Amino acid sequence: MIKNSTSDAYAASGVDITAGYKAVQLMKEHVARTATPGVLSDVGGFGGLFAPDITGMSEPVLVSGTDGVGTKLKLAFAADRHDTIGIDCVAMCVNDIICVGAKPLFFLDYIACGKNVPERIAQIVKGVAEGCVQSGAALIGGETAEMPGFYPENEYDLAGFAVGVADRPKLLDPASVKEGDVIIALPSSGVHSNGFSLVRKVFDVESEESRKPLEALGGKSLLETLLTPTRIYVKPVLGLMEVVRPRAIAHITGGGFYENIPRSLPDGLSAKIHRSDVRVLPIFEEIARAGGISEHDMFNTFNMGVGMICIVAKEDEENALSTLAGMGEEAYRLGEVVASDEGVILC
Repeated sequence: MIKNSTSDAYAASGVDITAGYKAVQLMKEHVARTATPGVLSDVGGFGGLFAPDITGMSEPVLVSGTDGVGTKLKLAFAADRHDTIGIDCVAMCVNDIICVGAKPLFFLDYIACGKNVPERIAQIVKGVAEGCVQSGAALIGGETAEMPGFYPENEYDLAGFAVGVADRPKLLDPASVKEGDVIIALPSSGVHSNGFSLVRKVFDVESEESRKPLEALGGKSLLETLLTPTRIYVKPVLGLMEVVRPRAIAHITGGGFYENIPRSLPDGLSAKIHRSDVRVLPIFEEIARAGGISEHDMFNTFNMGVGMICIVAKEDEENALSTLAGMGEEAYRLGEVVASDEGVILC
């Protein structure tokens, strides 16, 4: 417990250090949910300690990833809802490191705000903790920075950092992809955490109209639909890897199909995808319609309903799909790998 730590002068400048202490106390119950056997420290120290279990690994490799939530935060401010945005932050990090076949070990977050409202900070961390639980990672530390005059009082930024581990001989390598391999789609939950600068240009997310239920969105409002947290694919992908070894994996983030899928392919090979096979979610149809956005630009900005792709050998297709289905994934064949330098062929 911190005693006799208070500064009237610092408070007069806009920084309430006692609010920081309260926020830590409020978030502890959420952090406790994420504890795994490797955790050696509690929140509040100068460093998070973690002892990884590398049993059975011949050459352990640490894999790291960092990201933020981007301008999707503006929607959280508009809705005054802060308990899910942390899931997005974790997802953007752990979904990246799973692409090389690494298992997430631990996570750290960074929250910068204009005013430290302990209850709001605790809600943000609640979401981060939920994302950690979904990915099997421990939340072992973080930082909350109160920065008056830099951020508006009711706004904040959120970023995170994840570390995972993989056995070097089992790392996934796009160089192993071959012509004729099959591309499997894992559905997204919506827009995830990318393209929101364009979304906010198309829609006024602060209007009352954005809060009205829409039939096209299954009775949900536009704001509620857009705030749907990013799916975390760690557990289904790790489960798949126990049965079938993917050749490569790609996380479909900003830049959509055209930017991300080629990152999982070697030179001289491309992904051939039939447009009719893509299970596009209604929210993307609404964005395209309201913004008058071309199909190419939609597929070059958003995930379009596909949050992750796994490339497997043709002979492993059926086994991969049945394995994913057994874990509750509605995975489906998206396309195939062909000899070409185009990157993505959407036909």
